[in-house]
Amino acid sequence: MARIAVIGAGLGAMAAAARLAVAGHRVVVYERTTTYGGAVGRYERDGFAFDTGPALLPLPAVYRDLFLKTGKEPLEKCVELVQVDPAARHVFADSTDLRLPNASRAGVVAALNTALGPGAGDRWGDFLVRAREAWDRTRRPLLEEPLWPDWQVLAEREPYPAVPHKRLLRTRRAGTLAEVGALELRDPRLTALLESHALAYGLDPRTTPASAAVLPYMEHAFGVWYVRGGLRELARAVYERCLARRVEFVFDTEITGIVEKDGRAAGVEWADGTVAEADFVVAGVAPEVLDRAVRQSVVRGPGEVPAQRVRTSRLTVLLALRGGRPEGTAHRTVVHAEDRDGELDLLFGTSSGTLARPTVTVVRPDDPAWVPDPGHEAIVLGAVVPARSGGDGPTAGSEFFEQYAQAVIDAAERAVPGLRDRLLWHEVRTPADIERATGATGGAVPAPALAAGDGSLLQPSNTTALPGLFTVGGWSHPGGGLPHAGMSGSLVAGLIVEGPGFRGSQ
Repeated sequence: MARIAVIGAGLGAMAAAARLAVAGHRVVVYERTTTYGGAVGRYERDGFAFDTGPALLPLPAVYRDLFLKTGKEPLEKCVELVQVDPAARHVFADSTDLRLPNASRAGVVAALNTALGPGAGDRWGDFLVRAREAWDRTRRPLLEEPLWPDWQVLAEREPYPAVPHKRLLRTRRAGTLAEVGALELRDPRLTALLESHALAYGLDPRTTPASAAVLPYMEHAFGVWYVRGGLRELARAVYERCLARRVEFVFDTEITGIVEKDGRAAGVEWADGTVAEADFVVAGVAPEVLDRAVRQSVVRGPGEVPAQRVRTSRLTVLLALRGGRPEGTAHRTVVHAEDRDGELDLLFGTSSGTLARPTVTVVRPDDPAWVPDPGHEAIVLGAVVPARSGGDGPTAGSEFFEQYAQAVIDAAERAVPGLRDRLLWHEVRTPADIERATGATGGAVPAPALAAGDGSLLQPSNTTALPGLFTVGGWSHPGGGLPHAGMSGSLVAGLIVEGPGFRGSQ
C-alpha cells in the first residue's frame, strides 16, 4: 500500500483519488479552498441556485466507468442524468432560429435543411462523416492512452480528411476550422455553428486546426446530458465516492512545495512548513501553481510541448427573474455574435473595449432546485473573455467585466425577450473568481487536447521529469472539459498502479 498525496480537489484529481483508493492505496487530498470541485461551483442566494462552471455533461460514459470501477453503486444511483432535448437552440446574427435535436444525425440534418434551406443540412451531415473519421483516428491517443513518447506524430498529422476544393485554378484544403466552414459548409450560419464549438473552449477558429471538428461530432454522436440539481451534484457524487473509498480530504490547506528525496517526489509541504510524506504525488493544479511548488524545472513527459495558445477565461452572469420558465423553453441557447471578426479580435488579438453583442450561451434548466418557487426562473449566461485578472491591459479589471456583463445581458435578450423587465438581480462571476477557485492565472480555462496545429493544442503528459510526481486535470493530458478531466484521473491511476508500461483502457 502506497501513500499518495493529491494536490487539489477538482474533478480530475478526485477521479484519480477514488481509483487509487480502490487499488488499495492510502490517499490524502489537499485542497487550498474550503470545498471540492474546482471550477465546478455553485452560487446560492434568496432561494435561487446556479451552476458557476460547466452547464452540461458530454460523454457521461467516462463517469459511468469511474463509478463502476470504484463501487457497487452506478452513476445513475448517485445522480439523476437527463438527456437534454433539443441539444441546443441557436439564434444567428440574421435572427434565424434553429433547434437541434440531441444525438440524432438524421434529425440534425433535417432541422438544418428546414431552418437554413435545402442542402445546408446535407453539407453538415457530410462534414460530420469526415469529423467522425478524425474522431476515430484520435480517440485513443487523445483520450484513452497516456501521451505518446513520440507525441510529435500527433502534432504534425492532421486527422481531419483532406477535401480538395478548386478556387481560382488552385486546389485548396481546409487546414483550420474557419477554412472548413468557408470551403466545405459555405453558409455563414453553418460556419457560426461550427465555430461556436471551438469558441466555447476559448479557441480561435481562425488558427485552430481542422481536427477540432471532433468537438461538434462528440456532441452530435453521444449527446449532452444535464445532472438534475446542477453539475455541482456530479462533483458532490464524486466527492462522496471518494469518502466511501476512505480517501481523506484536508481543506483550507495550501501546498507550497513538493518534497524531493533521492531524486524523486517524496511528499508535500504546507505553507506553514509542515511536511506530509508520500510515495507518490498527484498534482491537479494549474502549471504555474505546480511550478512554484517544485524546486526544479518540471518538463512533463518525453518532451516539452510547444507554448500553448492565447489563454481565455469565462464571464458568467447569474440572473434571478420574476416569472416562471415558459413551457417548451430550450435548456441551452447559443446567441451568436453579430460581429464575428470583432469578437475574435477582442479575444485573441489586440482589440480593446467591449463588444456590443458577443456570443452568449443562455442556460435555462427545467429544475425546481434552481428556484424558490415556480413563479421564478434562474438563468445562467456565459461568454468567453480574455484571461486577465487585473491591471495588465485594456480588458483587465472589474470595470471592463461589469461593462461586458451588460453587453452579455443585451445579447441574451435576443433569445429571452423582455429579460430586463423580469430581472430581480444579477451576479457577475469574473475570471478573478475562477482564479480564486482554481489558481489558474487570470482565471484561464484549459481546452481539450487536439491533434495537429504543431502541438500547440496538446496538453503536457501526466508524467513529469521528477519521478513519483504526476499531473492530473485540465492542464495536463488529455486537457480541459469534464470528460477529459475524468479520463486524466483514469490515466494517472493506471500509470501509478500498473507502472510506466500502462497503455490505457482497452
